[in-house]
Amino acid sequence: MTGVVTDALLIARAAWSRLVEPGDAVAGALVAALGPQEALDWLRGHEPLPGLAAADGRARAALGAAAQRWRTRLPDLDAARDLGMLERVGGRLLVPEAPGWPRGLEVLGSSAPMCLWVRGSLAGEALGAALRRSVALVGARACTGYGEHVTAEIAAGVAARGWCVVSGGAYGIDAVAHRAALAGDGTTVAFLAGGVDRLYPAGNTELLRAVADAGALVSEVPPGSVPAKVRFLQRNRLIAAVSGATVVVEAAWRSGALSTARHAASLLRPVGAVPGPVTSASSAGCHRLLRDGVAVCVCDTAEVLELVEPVPAPEPRTDPRAGDGLDLVLRRTLDALPLRRPAPEGSVARTAGLSEREVRASLGRLELAGLAVRDAHGWRRANPDRSR
Repeated sequence: MTGVVTDALLIARAAWSRLVEPGDAVAGALVAALGPQEALDWLRGHEPLPGLAAADGRARAALGAAAQRWRTRLPDLDAARDLGMLERVGGRLLVPEAPGWPRGLEVLGSSAPMCLWVRGSLAGEALGAALRRSVALVGARACTGYGEHVTAEIAAGVAARGWCVVSGGAYGIDAVAHRAALAGDGTTVAFLAGGVDRLYPAGNTELLRAVADAGALVSEVPPGSVPAKVRFLQRNRLIAAVSGATVVVEAAWRSGALSTARHAASLLRPVGAVPGPVTSASSAGCHRLLRDGVAVCVCDTAEVLELVEPVPAPEPRTDPRAGDGLDLVLRRTLDALPLRRPAPEGSVARTAGLSEREVRASLGRLELAGLAVRDAHGWRRANPDRSR
């Protein structure tokens, strides 16, 4: 829904990003119906809401309850301040009306983000283009050496093939995926649960700075926002939506990575899971996805890319000497020819179930193709070995 992006539009969408929590479908529906500026005016009490009187009681009740929770943040609302904080860390605001908005987010409907706060070298159309060719690699924070090795191999391979590696910037599998993509001069994007000015977790600060230098840090909450548990779960839906496929490398039985996989499956995105030892608790979640039919088994880069790249159909291989590509009459005539002792045309016709006239015409064509040989005793099939 690309349109004209004005300063007023940016301010309004930044404001809604501050007012609502990620995934608020009521706010999304309201903004989609009225527009971000008009919806903000209504919330502030400046404008009546068109059609509210005609809405059913449950809709009015849901909107009224939502408005009450949004209005608790109105006194402290300062979208210009938030945009200033973003500018100070070199970031830019991306809105659905602008080129480069990740089109994968459209499947989220009214639960899609109000805007994206982006920090890094990728922004606007470059970010959108990168995410159109992306694979999400997610998994356990407390990963094993096996998980690290497989993640590094897959991430490096995916990046080398020109695909963007998407993850969540966390410890464990996420961090390995980002590092492997960076090591191969690939593109990588981290979706954060807090503000892009708060590099979390602190132990990954240098890594996240490197991700910003080579790709982007993205969040749907404004600068200064704290990464709460529910925001991590909502962040996972963004990773699933923007990526062409989601791959879980290692995950415990209750790992948060499983929510990303299930979000992807619900959005009809391909999901892959890397198998591990049946004795490893770190792979129990992957095995759960495989058993439940949510994911397919993937073991290397080639199998991961099969989820996002169409597998080309093999070109038909024809062998004229084997009779490939012949029509039905020619095929039946060729099949009726003996391999060693020649047979007369009548015998070939009886074996093939054809008329002698059909066989006579077919034998001439087969002889020209080098598939049949005639001598004084009749016809036989040509010997490919002798003709080479």
